[in-house]
Amino acid sequence: MKYTRLEIPELILCEPMIHKDNRGFVYESFKKESFNSFVGFDVEFCQDNLLSSDYGVIRALHTNTLEYSQSKLVSVLDGKILDVAVDFRVGSPTYGKSISLELSSQNHKQLFIPRGFLHGFVVLSHKAVVNIKIDRYFAAGESIGVRYDDSLLGIDWKIDKKDSILSIADENLPLFSEVTSAFKYNENYY
Repeated sequence: MKYTRLEIPELILCEPMIHKDNRGFVYESFKKESFNSFVGFDVEFCQDNLLSSDYGVIRALHTNTLEYSQSKLVSVLDGKILDVAVDFRVGSPTYGKSISLELSSQNHKQLFIPRGFLHGFVVLSHKAVVNIKIDRYFAAGESIGVRYDDSLLGIDWKIDKKDSILSIADENLPLFSEVTSAFKYNENYY
């Protein structure tokens, strides 16, 4: 597995070494020891969530309150998405900045998003099946969300707005400036 720190260094691109032959391919999608060694702290994933969505579905931008925030490892089992992470840590030098990456079943790339980041994605293929590993269980009533199309964030979702499909809850999320982040920047948070 090849790991690369992105422009926001806490976000990590994970790229497996793919072994192909006439039968297909095989690769390790996660190896705890090498992953934790690169990240620099122990991430104990406790649950995998599979999401199936059609073209234009936007699931964004979400996190949980500080006590219940989650680190995530996002991969695509079928199709293609644009995966987005926004730094939500007050005081961070990259606060409010985002990273967008295309993840697909063809490129096999994964994105690690640590606690303190908003996360979302849009489906760019006809359908997509997304796998998200998380390190804390969901806690009802602890969700935080921000509008995906907030002009302050300036995220290019790579689809026409008329093609976007959102939940009613996501359509009514507040703007980034209206949400007070409980996350304070601390490089030793994890």
